[in-house]
Amino acid sequence: MLSAFDNAMTLVERTAKHLDLSSKYPKHKIVERLRIPNKIIMFSSPLQKDNGEIEVYSSFRVQHSDVLGPYKGGTRFNKNVDLDEVKALALWMTLKTALVNIPFGGAKGGIAVDPHKLSVTELERLVRKYTSKLVSDIGPSVDIPAPDMGTGAREMAWIYDEYRKHREVAKGVVTGKPVEIGGSLGRLSATGKGVVYCMLEAVREMGLENYTVAIQGFGNVGSQAALDLWERGISIVAVGDVTGNIYNADGFNIEELVAYCKKKGGVKGFPDSVPLKSIIACDCDVLLPCAMENVIRGRNARHVKAKLIVEGANGPTTPRADSLLEERGVKVVPDILANAGGVIVSYYEWVQNREGFYWTEEDVEERLFNLLRQTYSRVSEYSAKNKISLRSSAYALALGKIAKAMAARGVQ
Repeated sequence: MLSAFDNAMTLVERTAKHLDLSSKYPKHKIVERLRIPNKIIMFSSPLQKDNGEIEVYSSFRVQHSDVLGPYKGGTRFNKNVDLDEVKALALWMTLKTALVNIPFGGAKGGIAVDPHKLSVTELERLVRKYTSKLVSDIGPSVDIPAPDMGTGAREMAWIYDEYRKHREVAKGVVTGKPVEIGGSLGRLSATGKGVVYCMLEAVREMGLENYTVAIQGFGNVGSQAALDLWERGISIVAVGDVTGNIYNADGFNIEELVAYCKKKGGVKGFPDSVPLKSIIACDCDVLLPCAMENVIRGRNARHVKAKLIVEGANGPTTPRADSLLEERGVKVVPDILANAGGVIVSYYEWVQNREGFYWTEEDVEERLFNLLRQTYSRVSEYSAKNKISLRSSAYALALGKIAKAMAARGVQ
């Protein structure tokens, strides 16, 4: 089993050598301070199910670094959640917020549970139990959770409501809430649209025309990206999720596919499609991996036909696969840039909560697009100047900022 955290740290260590951090900051132990999170919170969440039986779920919150501001990161509900994964996701969030210049650190939380196997009442009890055990560790100026895989606005509303029972009425304690209780317009689609914005910048840079797109993962990120692409008239020829992979050389009607998935629970069997063995190796120009970590590995990277990969998921490409793709000339827009739209608009939601003044969806999307465009431009320019990949460039810019902040703040 590949360790997501070890993969992430491999990239950090490579970047530290590129930046010569050990010489620039000889006494600050930058890499060591990123390898060990500030705080790891692990506990059990016993849940009494509707039939009276008790189930116990492993629960986590990793507060990786707050050198740039309060901890910030999603809450993942998935049966395979473990400490290694949560640590990796928290590290990536530290790098992501640094890269896009928002005043947050990195964190992540999760419960090892399949939320689809719980009733709504069971799920609510579990979320409230999880929150009640974290009330001393989260807060609008301390650690601000958000949605991730297996959670959404409903679960964030329960976190907000449970927190206010124990502490204060603070809408900024969590982001990704329903609009009715302080959520931001544009938050639901932010990550997916952010992936598209970054993809468009890369496509323009590469001079691609009449290109086709494949999307691996059709949850919130993948489906929102697909809708945005479809509305722009861009052909999506392959889509995959946990139920299977489908292909149509003429492109899918994404509105119909989204409606089908809501009814059937997945893309498998969608009319006018043929089954596809692998999305990663399918015939397309642009590949958007929007599901899990480590899906592009050494053994399948050689079979990638896409000219461009834009990482909607966190850590979908292993370091070995990344090297192989670079050798083959495949351009990769890295996760800490490509999927930063979610945390950017979470930041906007947090700002609106603190101000008590709310923006239009047009304002949110304009700010999001401008920030991502500026960030992509910085990453691309650094990449060209130093003759390194976009991933190496993004990591260098993020790690350079973190190192400066660590040195400025000291350790006393």
